Amino acid sequence: MSSGSGDIAALGREYAELKPVVSQIAEWEQLCAEIAEAEALLDDPEMRALAEEELPQLRARLPEAERAVQLSLLPRDAADARPAMLEIRPGTGGDEAALFAGDLARMYQRYAEAKGWRWEVIEEQLSELGGVRELVVRIAGDNVFARLKYESGVHRVQRVPETESGGRIHTSAATVAVLPEAEEVDIRIDPNDIRIDTMRSSGAGGQHVNTTDSAVRITHLPTGIVVTSSEKSQHRNREIAMQVLRARLFDQQRQQADASRSADRKAQVGSGDRSERIRTYNFPQGRLTDHRIGLTLYRLEQIMAGDLDEIIDGLTAEHQASQLAEMGA
Repeated sequence: MSSGSGDIAALGREYAELKPVVSQIAEWEQLCAEIAEAEALLDDPEMRALAEEELPQLRARLPEAERAVQLSLLPRDAADARPAMLEIRPGTGGDEAALFAGDLARMYQRYAEAKGWRWEVIEEQLSELGGVRELVVRIAGDNVFARLKYESGVHRVQRVPETESGGRIHTSAATVAVLPEAEEVDIRIDPNDIRIDTMRSSGAGGQHVNTTDSAVRITHLPTGIVVTSSEKSQHRNREIAMQVLRARLFDQQRQQADASRSADRKAQVGSGDRSERIRTYNFPQGRLTDHRIGLTLYRLEQIMAGDLDEIIDGLTAEHQASQLAEMGA
């Protein structure tokens, strides 16, 4: 891409970001003008009754309009519009944790489909029972990272496992990480800082073994981050693994920057702390609880089918409220 077209693209993104701000300010100014006009009519005997009827309605709309302007002026996460890397791994709970990790994967896939996003599996390792041992997915579309970034953390499930004959409720967990996709310009990786190994690729239970050493494992020596990709093409695997490595290094940089800016970062909704238990899915009671904002919903079946907007909207609103509080708004 030439520098000229790059500048045009950058200007296009800036225009898209500023447009809703200008729109909210224009709506607020229009409302203020209508209030001023109605107040002026109070001095007109013929129009006074109409003005007295309109003014309370107009003034009632003012706080909401002012808040909309404040929200539009909040500092934006530069990564919000980026595609995201979604990583899901089972935690404590053995086979049941892997099955729950698979359920979470289907939940996010259905949410992505409902949003019209593109779902591209980068790495997938399944358990013998059909659960997920590891899943890395690239999700592309409008505001993907903005909508999914609060999903990072430990998701806990309480239910009777399919493998349990006694009908006892078990507790297990899966870990979700959502990383913004990084471009080469964001993260430059020194070739001397990585070790690339090739190995044989295999599917669930050792099936579908390839006859060539196509799987690629990249180790980033300074950080110890290890990334694998097991597609059939070794060249494609190197490309995919470098893409995931860049995302993880970019996320690490962002977290370090966040930590230096905010000493009480862990108290915020958007902390992205991978070790934090963020949510409990209680199947016997059909209940979901998000512990960060104290939200409890009794429609777990719909949520597992991908109906996540109410939860994500609540998390976004809580984060915006904390931003406004920090700004003294």
